[in-house]
Amino acid sequence: MDFDSMDIKLQSWNVNGLRAVIRKNFPEYFASNDSDFICMQEIKAMPEQVDFDFSPYKAYWHSAERKGYSGTLTLAKKEPVSVSRSMGVEEFDKEGRVLTLEYPEFYLVNVYSPNSKNELARLDGRMYFEDLFRSYLGKLKEEKSVIVCGDLNVAHKEIDLKNPSTNRRNAGFTDEEREKFGQLLDSGFIDTFRHFYPDVEGAYTWWSFITRARERNAGWRIDYFLVSDCLKDKLISAAIHADIMGSDHCPVELNIRL
Repeated sequence: MDFDSMDIKLQSWNVNGLRAVIRKNFPEYFASNDSDFICMQEIKAMPEQVDFDFSPYKAYWHSAERKGYSGTLTLAKKEPVSVSRSMGVEEFDKEGRVLTLEYPEFYLVNVYSPNSKNELARLDGRMYFEDLFRSYLGKLKEEKSVIVCGDLNVAHKEIDLKNPSTNRRNAGFTDEEREKFGQLLDSGFIDTFRHFYPDVEGAYTWWSFITRARERNAGWRIDYFLVSDCLKDKLISAAIHADIMGSDHCPVELNIRL
């Protein structure tokens, strides 16, 4: 059965280590989840390293070649038409950055964007990734609707982090990264949370473990659901589940009628 004229629920979560979160609250989170898709980033694991029954979902993995690093995983209740684990550049493909499931009605792209790192050591590589990723999505969008989710490692506007002034040149809030995110939106994508909540403050998806920032809600919104603009009228709701623990990120959600 296709997704035609159906309400679809999707969640996305940077789990910061799938094996670690399975030892915490993931089983409880998973058991109570009725999403059609659960997309995870920074899984830091290969399939053979994970002992967990994901049924009734089918698991689609894009693990990094380097053990204990990066990687994406998409759980889907419906089998896709095709699965892609490549944008055509080995540097990012071997890190498990992008995982794309194709369905008759849409593409679902699970992404874990590179962090620009301390002292912006990887900012140039990050800029290369941004241009490559935007071009990749543009080609998909020429064929059918696109849903993008994941940790994009950028807070777009000052409203998207607690302390914008003191983070101006820090990774995730540089002018360069913010500009690239704006270019992605301008290429025909909608930030679904801001579509529903353009002015809401204090809505964050990541908090530093080091400073116990979650207790103070001193966070950043760097996890997103984006959709191609042709889906604007199909959007039902978007949510941030800050109450779900287990990672330094929390899950985000999109409900859409296709």
